[in-house]
Amino acid sequence: MTKARNILFIMFDQLRWDYLSCYGHPHLHTPNIDRLAARGVRFTRAYIQSPICGSSRMSTYTGRYVQSHGASWNGIPLKVGEQTMGDHLRKAGMDCWLVGKTHMRADAEGMARLGLEPDSLIGARVAECGFDVFERDDGMRPEGPDGFYDPDGAKAYNVYLNEKGYESDNPWHDFANSGLDADGNVLSGWFLKNASKAANIAEEDSETPYLTTRGMDFMETHDGPWCCHLSYIKPHWPYIVPEPYASMYGPGHVLPPNRSEAERATAHPVLRAFMHNKIGQTFWRQDVREAVIPAYMGLIKQADDQIGRLLDWMEQTGRMADTMIVLTSDHGDFLGDHWMGEKTFFHDASTRVPLIIYDPSEQADATRGTTCDALIESIDLAPSFVEVADGTVADHILEGHSLLPILHGTASETPRDFVICEYDYSASPIAETLGVSVRDAAMFMVATKKWKLIHCEGGFRPILFDLENDPDELFDLGESVEHSDIVDELYAYLFDWARRPSQRTTRSVEQLVEMRTKSRGKGVVLGTFDENDAPSELTVKYRGRSARPYRDLTGKG
Repeated sequence: MTKARNILFIMFDQLRWDYLSCYGHPHLHTPNIDRLAARGVRFTRAYIQSPICGSSRMSTYTGRYVQSHGASWNGIPLKVGEQTMGDHLRKAGMDCWLVGKTHMRADAEGMARLGLEPDSLIGARVAECGFDVFERDDGMRPEGPDGFYDPDGAKAYNVYLNEKGYESDNPWHDFANSGLDADGNVLSGWFLKNASKAANIAEEDSETPYLTTRGMDFMETHDGPWCCHLSYIKPHWPYIVPEPYASMYGPGHVLPPNRSEAERATAHPVLRAFMHNKIGQTFWRQDVREAVIPAYMGLIKQADDQIGRLLDWMEQTGRMADTMIVLTSDHGDFLGDHWMGEKTFFHDASTRVPLIIYDPSEQADATRGTTCDALIESIDLAPSFVEVADGTVADHILEGHSLLPILHGTASETPRDFVICEYDYSASPIAETLGVSVRDAAMFMVATKKWKLIHCEGGFRPILFDLENDPDELFDLGESVEHSDIVDELYAYLFDWARRPSQRTTRSVEQLVEMRTKSRGKGVVLGTFDENDAPSELTVKYRGRSARPYRDLTGKG
């Protein structure tokens, strides 16, 4: 029987769920991603666990909520001891490799405390989020007066560009992420007005084709079973793309923003702070949207073409027959919707992501080309991968649910009634704007298919959206007396989630059940008044024993 032997886990960065034609975008046609959807299952209610790169990815890689793994913002290390999908898969006999981005920061202090050397095998895996690294490329090499944001960012890619003749001390910026004027001046992609320019690089040398090639290099040189995390950098900012994609879309392809004046005028205090930060106010402007969104669409179109290149190669080499392909994103992008830019709030533009899974196994034949509206979380991928590897899911550690029953047509829903997303903004200037403490700079989203509640610490009222009657999330019902019962119901879900035993990770359910009676055979006899009140086989070591008085032995007394 045909079965997935390998897993190609593709993640894009900042790809909105509704900017693909298979998810309904009217202008952006993505036939290759659509082709994958036609051969697999397209999930329509897939949610991330945090609306920011680092913590979202750490949830996906660990299979655990942010509150569980603790890496709650970019640059906050994943603490030593947190197991990742690499740890779980290797235990099941499957290698786990990285090609591209993780945005993971290693817990250097924890590693030093435990004597884990970064250049040792186990130390390297701990420092790289459990992956063996074929090539890590977080794609970020901006430079300011205080130095580089990430000194290791785009390291191999910059060497590649230099060898190709792109002369610069930082070709990632000067060529791949900037335009050029007639006088040879670099037009930095960091300035949004330059988003309409073409990146000054041959298309085949830009970041997305480069990583596609590296993914194929990996598959060509590695025997399975393996999980390869092909993690693309785009369409994350800087928003700039080379030709021919720079000219494919224009202002006429920019959809009207999903927002209203009433929404801004009556915004919840925390939401208002996000609307009024620099990024939000920049994306209020239509000229900004008309510069940025065509470039964003061009980056996605290029990504789709590279998926086509990848799928064609996998078909030609026979790898489609034994490789599961998973395509998703780490979060979305507001692009001016709800008066915001970036991704750091809880509307669907940010927290809902595309998720398409192609399973080559015969069990998945019945679900090919279907859609599924079950409530899915990114933490569901890790247990799904363990099941593909024929491993035992450590469900006392992994907090998600395997999606194989849905892929194989034996289930249509997950066991959950709600999804959770978290955001810790204590390290963000927003916390200072709102005047909240580090303790109170935290928010939680709990959503069902019908309702979405946002709870903000610090004494703020809740935000509530009716997803059935207001799918655009424009009308906040958090103060509505008529909806107080709904608010209470969703808070009960949040309270139920908060009480889960997420840190009980050193013993499985089976081990805990066994421990209930295990000590009985080890001589621990509690609450027994008379020896005849206990089973004789458990007290055999205490019966028929004799000893001399201690005075005879010690001469004391």
